[in-house]
Amino acid sequence: MQRHLSGDWGDCEPEDAIANDRAVSEGTRLFSVYHSSSGTKFWIITEADRSATTVLLPDDY
Repeated sequence: MQRHLSGDWGDCEPEDAIANDRAVSEGTRLFSVYHSSSGTKFWIITEADRSATTVLLPDDY
């Protein structure tokens, strides 16, 4: 979570990282991709209005 909050978007695609950088100033959705120490991929998504941040596995989407 700390990485997401600090603007480290993890392993997301370059286009998503660019969109996230823009989203910080424009107030749109943030999307990060990370892997746990055991290799499990997970996403962190923050809503555009910053009302909620969700952590989920790709299979849960």
